[in-house]
Amino acid sequence: MKDKSLDEMKNMTCVELKTRLSDLQDRIFKLKFHHSVTPVKNPLEIRKVRRNIARIKTLITQKEV
Repeated sequence: MKDKSLDEMKNMTCVELKTRLSDLQDRIFKLKFHHSVTPVKNPLEIRKVRRNIARIKTLITQKEV
């Protein structure tokens, strides 16, 4: 099953993707920091955010070329 957010991201512009990327990078920084201090409730959230960052970077590269 396809992720709905991936379909939404494909329709975004490069500027929107870059702002979303910076938001996700801030979020993963905070998650990693909190996880190093005390364990987070859902450690799989770090993996999800990291994969979304990779997806967005791929989409930005595809749109720029």
